[in-house]
Amino acid sequence: MEKRREELISRLPVVEDIKLSKNMTVRELIEEFGKAGGFTAKKIYTAARILLDMIRDKESTNFLSFPAAIISTGTRGVITELIKRKLFDVVITTCGTLDHDIARCWRNYYHGWFEADDVELAKLEIFRLGNIFIPLENYGIIIEEVVQDFLRGIYDEGVRETPGWELIYRLGEYLDKCPGKENSLIWWAWKNGVKIFVPGITDGAFGYQLWIFMQDHKDFKVDIFADETELDDIVHSAKRTGALIIGGGISKHHVIWWNQYKDGLDRAVYITTAVEWDGSLSGARTREAISWGKISPKASHITVEGDATVILPLLVAYILSEI
Repeated sequence: MEKRREELISRLPVVEDIKLSKNMTVRELIEEFGKAGGFTAKKIYTAARILLDMIRDKESTNFLSFPAAIISTGTRGVITELIKRKLFDVVITTCGTLDHDIARCWRNYYHGWFEADDVELAKLEIFRLGNIFIPLENYGIIIEEVVQDFLRGIYDEGVRETPGWELIYRLGEYLDKCPGKENSLIWWAWKNGVKIFVPGITDGAFGYQLWIFMQDHKDFKVDIFADETELDDIVHSAKRTGALIIGGGISKHHVIWWNQYKDGLDRAVYITTAVEWDGSLSGARTREAISWGKISPKASHITVEGDATVILPLLVAYILSEI
């Protein structure tokens, strides 16, 4: 027992104190996290290294997954930067991502506060998303105007049936006329040929506008099964796959669901604020996905608990300093 104890201790890294300096870079700070340990700090370092390996692996097809709420914040710029630099090959997200990206192309969102009087905000026709305030005319109204004009345009070109990913690709082309296009995730995905999949495409303002359009254009259809066929082709043609998965829900599950058919993800990083003791998918750690075959038993993987609006910029800043 004593020998085993000594062998174990001899293999363990020593905990070092974080050394801060006036002009320290984000990269240097995260390297200090790796030396220091310190609960979530060590996880951030590990996640950064896994993501860096994933991006450097030119034979890996990499998935980026996130829910819509983050796109209402300035962290949209971090996600957009990943697509602008072609660091991920496939995006899987929710309908609200389309909503917020479209709206913010033409209109502003504002800093608010969590403790606001929501009854008063409702009277003022201001929506609250966490601590983000969104005036009515900067969300539903502008989305309706843009999406209806977009749909009329492709319908007049003869489009009657389209896969969801191709519809979003065409939307990116349409956003080329948007004054805020340089900040748009959808526009950069179109420009760089990155496919965006929204498996719950009817669950949001964009999806509602699709339904409205179809009331007067009964021959117009979105083929969601064509999206699944495309994902099947992507997964089965990949030599290796990796994923950065922010939050949970349908976008998270769609990534890991499809990757079980190639023996699981080879690399995976989760960022979540959810707990696992309620059995939720959002709270499920990477190790649970191994039991389902959705992450390979041989994979490099980590779950980082915390707010993605803090953690994601740190991780991406580190990656950009290394590539």
